[in-house]
Amino acid sequence: MIRVGERFALERKRKGLTIDEVAKGTKIRPNFLIALEKGDYKKLPSSAYIKGFITNYAQFLGLSTKETLALFRREFNEREFLDVLPESFTNQKPRMFAGFRLSRAAIYVAVILILVLGFVFFQYKAAFFGPNLVVVLPKENAVITQPQITVVGNTDQNVTVMVNDSAADVSSDGTFKKVVVILAGTTEITIKAVNSFGKETTVVRDIKVALKAQ
Repeated sequence: MIRVGERFALERKRKGLTIDEVAKGTKIRPNFLIALEKGDYKKLPSSAYIKGFITNYAQFLGLSTKETLALFRREFNEREFLDVLPESFTNQKPRMFAGFRLSRAAIYVAVILILVLGFVFFQYKAAFFGPNLVVVLPKENAVITQPQITVVGNTDQNVTVMVNDSAADVSSDGTFKKVVVILAGTTEITIKAVNSFGKETTVVRDIKVALKAQ
């Protein structure tokens, strides 16, 4: 049985055409035309391309496309063709890799966006939130038996700390200490931390005063 490629080659030669002339007329690469005439389908991109090449070549030579495609289907086993094709020529692989590249690019963009937002938040969070404030001493409901008490705690750097409206000394690492004189009737101590943006955090310690009689 004559093959599609042999029919193309015979008709081309009968009409005195060269491969290059057919390539110009059909817009099919010369190496693809040669592979098509030899029936070397493994050198062609995919089965869809092969059918397109056969249709164009048949029309160019004036052959019946219907008969030519029927002849092609009889000699061509698409499943066997896909089994022997290199992976880079199958339809599924490029789509899978393209999807993977898109997914990886999306991940990179998301990571960069998260890092940028994290950096901005870290740099400017003081403009939106009050500073951290931890009061170590006195404890809640502490019993005061002396006329003064030392308030100890820590906060963020470059923060002003007020204890009962009096400024406390704040070290470079954010720790602070303030000696407070206990007045008669005092039942609470108010500690307030204020950052450079005017955002503040307040902690109130309730105390019990039990001063010893002099």
